[in-house]
Amino acid sequence: MELRHLRYFIAVAEAENVSRAALKLHISQPGLSRQIRDLEDEIGFQLFQRRAHSLHLTDAGKAFLPQARAVLQQADEAVRAARAVADGPRPEINVGYAPSLTVYLLPQALRAFQAKFPRVRVILHDLSSEEMLAQLRSSKLDLALMARPNPRSLRGLAFRELVRYPIRVAVAPKHPLARAKALSLDQIAAQPLIAYNRENYPDYHRSLAELFGSTRAKPRIVEEHDGVTGLIAAVESGAGVALVPSLLSCMVGPRLKLLPLRQTTPDIIIGAAAKADSAKPLAQSFIDLAAAVPPLGSRGDRR
Repeated sequence: MELRHLRYFIAVAEAENVSRAALKLHISQPGLSRQIRDLEDEIGFQLFQRRAHSLHLTDAGKAFLPQARAVLQQADEAVRAARAVADGPRPEINVGYAPSLTVYLLPQALRAFQAKFPRVRVILHDLSSEEMLAQLRSSKLDLALMARPNPRSLRGLAFRELVRYPIRVAVAPKHPLARAKALSLDQIAAQPLIAYNRENYPDYHRSLAELFGSTRAKPRIVEEHDGVTGLIAAVESGAGVALVPSLLSCMVGPRLKLLPLRQTTPDIIIGAAAKADSAKPLAQSFIDLAAAVPPLGSRGDRR
């Protein structure tokens, strides 16, 4: 008995017709019938009751079918296991990312990377900026897609700019300011401000301080959140307004309105960070492909 006998038997049992099974297997009908008879001769009992235009399993055939399937499955698993050993361990890279800042960039880069390196496993880690920087230094991450940190935080790391997004003011659709075409920093300072928490996003708070440094009024932070989901929900509920990248439009849809600022302000820069002197070639390839992602364009970002 050979594995092909079992494959032929299963095909005929499922089709209940030798002609249809032969067509599926791409072999001749007489040849398939002969293989089934050879199998029955080998095991010493009939597997099928033969009628004019169909075949039906005997009781013995019904008992034999699930075991034949199990044997083929085990054989396939043995081949896969052996091939994995022969091919060696599957390479992998660990990528940290900030969800709200990479909602467009990351899927595009990941798709391009997997098309070019289908055997490489990409392990994604949703982390705060501080966590990404720490794990880059400890080599737990190979690269991180994040907002550009301050130069002191980048000590020992290289940062490559990938895309820029202008700052927008997120307000609830029924907020009194929602009808404005643009807002000033003084108007924002007069509103309760929703922010990311200081512990995990210190650069965000440094950016706020720089942004309001030239104004008399200072922001009044009423809530801090550890992720974008909480921040969006708080703004949508009317608890306050938030300063966010224009990219957030991809996530909020009609739930929030994103209004431009009247003052000219620095863009939020998103890029890739990695160890300056020991980045993996695969990590560098991922960064190169991320840099080649076309800009979002119609949603207001600019490179």
